[in-house]
Amino acid sequence: MIAQRFLSVIVAAGLLPVAAQAENIKIGFPMPLSGPASVYGVPITKGAEMAVQEINASGGILGHKVELLTRDSKASADEAVRLARELIIKNGVDFLSGTLTSAEAPAVSTIAKENKIVFVAPTAKTIQLTAPANLHPYIFRLASNTDIDGRTGASIIAGWKDVKRVATIAPDYAYGRDAVGAFVEFIRKARPDIEIVDQQWPKLGQADFTPFITAQMGKKPDAVFCDVFGGDFVTLVKQAAPLGYFKAINNRLVDGGEVGTTDAALALGKDYPYGIWSDAYDPVIWPENEPAAHKAYIDRLKAFTKQEYASGWAIMGYASILALKAGIEKAKSTKSADVAKAMLGLSFDTPIGPLTFDAKTHETAMGEFWGQMVKDDRYPFAIMKNPKYLSQGPYTQ
Repeated sequence: MIAQRFLSVIVAAGLLPVAAQAENIKIGFPMPLSGPASVYGVPITKGAEMAVQEINASGGILGHKVELLTRDSKASADEAVRLARELIIKNGVDFLSGTLTSAEAPAVSTIAKENKIVFVAPTAKTIQLTAPANLHPYIFRLASNTDIDGRTGASIIAGWKDVKRVATIAPDYAYGRDAVGAFVEFIRKARPDIEIVDQQWPKLGQADFTPFITAQMGKKPDAVFCDVFGGDFVTLVKQAAPLGYFKAINNRLVDGGEVGTTDAALALGKDYPYGIWSDAYDPVIWPENEPAAHKAYIDRLKAFTKQEYASGWAIMGYASILALKAGIEKAKSTKSADVAKAMLGLSFDTPIGPLTFDAKTHETAMGEFWGQMVKDDRYPFAIMKNPKYLSQGPYTQ
């Protein structure tokens, strides 16, 4: 009893380190760290790690240090589910974030529901993740969604008045199917004169895009809506360019798979198809009027990752941890049930601006920065020209 009282006194006096005062807050973070999807998965994880480091350096959350438990999901829904269960049962995590694809996140969402544990999905876009039939108290989406993706792509192509024939190419799973479905719906409203002349569906992780490329070129589209992303986009470009694919459409391709990031641009270097349009959650390089908070974040990110050029994907891992921090602080609790309630309508700041979880949809309805990818002699990769933040995709360019 005396020992317990003595311990209480020194804890209250702040004479013990925080780690001795309270258990760490554990966040499970399955994410593709190998394979083609790691082009995005690794920097997203680095962003989350930096957020945790900064939070802990400033005293933690409610007196608790934060511990990030990262795992390689290999972009596999089955592996992500296995890891999520292991993180909950074996490692005792308090919350889940992570997963990259629209195959992984919905699968992990079911595990979060079963175990009543808050899961913040930082990047998965499929509208099915938070559709009414799949929505539950513990799932929250940070990223944009496929409706926004498709609508925004449609708004850009709709502005090309001489375009009459449009083709699509996207991975054959929830993300690609949902994004293209939204694109077709909105382009038909915006430009009833446009004809969809071809649709190609390579699998996620496709090694040979040649049959899809040649089949599409045979239909002679004027423009293409593409949602191939990550390492798959690198493969697509390297196989398509020698066949004259981009030249045939005058580089009028819009890709909603964040190939406007420095990550994708660096991966392709001089082989990048200059002139296409794409998006990024964080363009990293702002030609002008860069917000001070963003510049400071980029400087810290470069130092943390020891990279000359910062990642455009790191922001999603970073912001997912900030979202959980804000939810825990609002709830004044580390219990998932309390945090889940606190996150309804929750607003929190990020280096690219404030975000809010809608209390009904559990989404931020986050937009992205869009622009044409151009050559700039100051950089050894393509950069986004005049990045413009678009969230609802009006039908005018």
